[in-house]
Amino acid sequence: MSAQASTSTAKTATPTDDEVERLLSREATAFQREVEVERILKAFKLNPYEILDLPDTATAEEIKKKYRQLSLFIHPDKTSHARAPDAFDLLKKAESELSDKNKREELDAVIRQARVVLLKSQNLPSTLQDDDPKLQELIPPWKEQLRAKSKEMLIDEEVRRRKAVKMNLANEGLEARKKEEEQLAKKRKAEEEVNWEENREQRVGSWRSFASGGKKKKKAKVAILG
Repeated sequence: MSAQASTSTAKTATPTDDEVERLLSREATAFQREVEVERILKAFKLNPYEILDLPDTATAEEIKKKYRQLSLFIHPDKTSHARAPDAFDLLKKAESELSDKNKREELDAVIRQARVVLLKSQNLPSTLQDDDPKLQELIPPWKEQLRAKSKEMLIDEEVRRRKAVKMNLANEGLEARKKEEEQLAKKRKAEEEVNWEENREQRVGSWRSFASGGKKKKKAKVAILG
């Protein structure tokens, strides 16, 4: 092989700067997808804002937009992460909960309560906004404190909800057993009535035999001679 041919082959085998850049970009994107999957899996499951990485002030349109971006970014077809399907399901659940007016209002109410409790604990007015300079000076950072307090109160709320569900189920079970016992009692009574009717003739016959056997025989008249 000539020196010219070897040089040509070497040039062909060596990737260009653009090719290297594209390769690094693909690897970086793959790494970022896996990092995002891990973030979603580690997010607090009772707070859909945290799963979607959004503030509780996000609009409905912002929520939908962020969901579309993340769902495309970590879609199981685009990342090799073994738990990408789990992360994808969490995203769908989070978007669904925030799209439900009642569920979002309940969630927002707990977060507002957490904010008020946290501000009062630090002797600050409950009307302060998150961007107020007084809150920017706090250590740990205000957003970190609010997230922790919200988590605490959301867990308490979930525990109360589960206890209520458990109590309702117990009450339903007690009511079901009560109804079952009532139905069994009615069934036993009906069976007793049927048996009573079926044995009626036998009872009447027995009574008649007893009654006829118990009557005293009339004395025969004695004929008087003479």
